[in-house]
Amino acid sequence: MTRDRYLEMCEQLGKEPVEDEIPPDWEDFPEIAVDAIRAFGGLGDRIYPEIGYMGKDFTNLPYYIKAYEVEDIELFLEILTFLESRAIDQSQKQLKRERDKLKRKN
Repeated sequence: MTRDRYLEMCEQLGKEPVEDEIPPDWEDFPEIAVDAIRAFGGLGDRIYPEIGYMGKDFTNLPYYIKAYEVEDIELFLEILTFLESRAIDQSQKQLKRERDKLKRKN
């Protein structure tokens, strides 16, 4: 949900927006976080049959670091690995749900 959508929903429901519930906007994040999110989206995925999503292919990472003129490489990598771990977890949970669904059918 975006900030605009949340505010629109509150208006439609006649509710006052709660500051802690308002989703962040791009300008709420530090520049390095936005750059890391963009780089993450541009990196290729490593997907294997029967295993599923195994994370990002970091082969082109040096190009993103150079393009975004990243100075704090350690923080940049920390953000990327956080995003990757969340994506792997989400993928594994989705695979488990699909397997469980197939088991129930059989």
